[in-house]
Amino acid sequence: MTTAPTRTAPAPIPAQSTYQTRVADYWNAEENPVNLELGRIDDLYHHHYGIGDADRSVLEEADPERRRQLVTAELHRLEQAQAELLAGRLGPLSPTDRVFDAGCGRGGGSVVAHLRYGCHADGVTISAKQAGFANEQARVRGIDDRVRYHHRNMLDTGFETGAYAASWNNESTMYVELDLLFAEHARLLRRGGRYVVITGCYNDTYGRASREVSLINAHYICDIHPRSEYFRAMARNRLVPVHVEDLTAATIPYWELRKEADHLVTGIEDTFLDAYRNGSFQYLLIAADRV
Repeated sequence: MTTAPTRTAPAPIPAQSTYQTRVADYWNAEENPVNLELGRIDDLYHHHYGIGDADRSVLEEADPERRRQLVTAELHRLEQAQAELLAGRLGPLSPTDRVFDAGCGRGGGSVVAHLRYGCHADGVTISAKQAGFANEQARVRGIDDRVRYHHRNMLDTGFETGAYAASWNNESTMYVELDLLFAEHARLLRRGGRYVVITGCYNDTYGRASREVSLINAHYICDIHPRSEYFRAMARNRLVPVHVEDLTAATIPYWELRKEADHLVTGIEDTFLDAYRNGSFQYLLIAADRV
């Protein structure tokens, strides 16, 4: 029988990081409809974007309320497809395996992994509000004995070394230093364990971060990394890429549809589309093995 990690006391949020305090404050206060309304459809709350061809026929619905419902459901379908793509790269896993969801948000990714593999999952978020919300969702689903969320820092979790068969970040790496993050993943993963990241990164073959990338940073209080740094930092931390996939073209339909969703727009949609289309910004999946 698999046991929980031996250290149960929350790891401290680093006192030196005023920035991390700002990030935590942001997510503790966040009530964005593009996150909450999509999640209410099936109680899978994600904090990431979507991939795949969008069904734009939902925009043709004449009734405003029905149109709103159809667009919301279609955007959620696309973000669920992204979560499933990531989860599919974690395996093969068994119900006795543990997985680690770094920057778990309101917890949807951990639930997706558990439903797919039956595995134990530990999600970590710097937001106490998100952790409480996600744990309540796990309780309602009746999976709180196997899926748990923790108010901890993903750079210093306090979890047991080598306890995890797989781990991931889904659009959360832009809030931390990559070397510190990958060092913690390498510590937590057993030898041969799988790490997966889906992230937006700036294309440094174009030089420095573009104006659009700078606007995205300001909007989300984050610091988007250059593409090359992911591979350099992985190499420094015993993570060897085994699969790399450019999802840029696959995510553009999500943003095009979201731009048309008056009830969900945040004002950043055109910036994302411009950045993807001019090549300065990419949406990337990297799967790596811990050696």
